[in-house]
Amino acid sequence: MTVTAYTLAVVLDLFCVFLGYRFLFRPGPAAVGYGVPADPKGDAGAYLTIKGIRDGTFGVIGLALLAFAGTRAEAWFMLCVALVPLCDTLVVLRNGGTKAVAFGIHFATAVVVLISAVLLFLV
Repeated sequence: MTVTAYTLAVVLDLFCVFLGYRFLFRPGPAAVGYGVPADPKGDAGAYLTIKGIRDGTFGVIGLALLAFAGTRAEAWFMLCVALVPLCDTLVVLRNGGTKAVAFGIHFATAVVVLISAVLLFLV
C-alpha cells in the first residue's frame, strides 16, 4: 500500500505541474480541456496565467511536502487541495460547460485526490 500511496501522490503532483505548464504555454487548448473555453489573447489572458501558476504551484508544493515533510503532511495537503477540483466542477457547470467535463474530469479528480489522501493517511 505504501508504494501505491506514494505513486498516486507523485502522479497527482506531477499532473498539477503539467497542467500549470499547459495553461502557461498552451492556454487556449488548456482552457478548452478545462471545460470553459477562453481566448488567451482576449480578456481571459490573466485568468489562464493565474490558473497555470495555481496548478503548477500546487504540484510543486505537493512534491516538496512528500519529499521533506512526509506522508502525513502530504495527506493533509491532498485533503485540502481536493476542494479545488470540487470548486472547478461548479465553475464549469455555472459557466456553460458540460456535465460530462464537470463530473468526468473535475469531480472525478477530486475523488482521486481524496483517495490519495486516505491512502497517505494509512501509510
